[in-house]
Amino acid sequence: MTPLVRHVAIDDGALSVQVLQEFNVQATRPTRPHPLTHETAVGLVSAWRRFKVQEITLSILTGALEIKAAHGFSYWDSAIISAACALGCREVYSEDMSHGRELEGITIVNPFR
Repeated sequence: MTPLVRHVAIDDGALSVQVLQEFNVQATRPTRPHPLTHETAVGLVSAWRRFKVQEITLSILTGALEIKAAHGFSYWDSAIISAACALGCREVYSEDMSHGRELEGITIVNPFR
């Protein structure tokens, strides 16, 4: 089993609304070589709702702004980290954040490594 499949196969994972939004935008982007149809993207988002999903709240926003100021991440990546903190996560899987970096009690893991 590849590292990516192993990470996706876990049942105790969690997501944030930010992650689901970002997936939808990028996966269906018309300039993408093979964009997903709206229906396929909606189906995947619906399937991923089996995981705990952290909604965007005022405290997630506030945490994201603090993380951005303290660590220099973009607001959007900071919102993902803030949501992960709220969910009690120990790891965040991301291909475009700094693999191995630890912040706010969370380790960033590139699932493609």
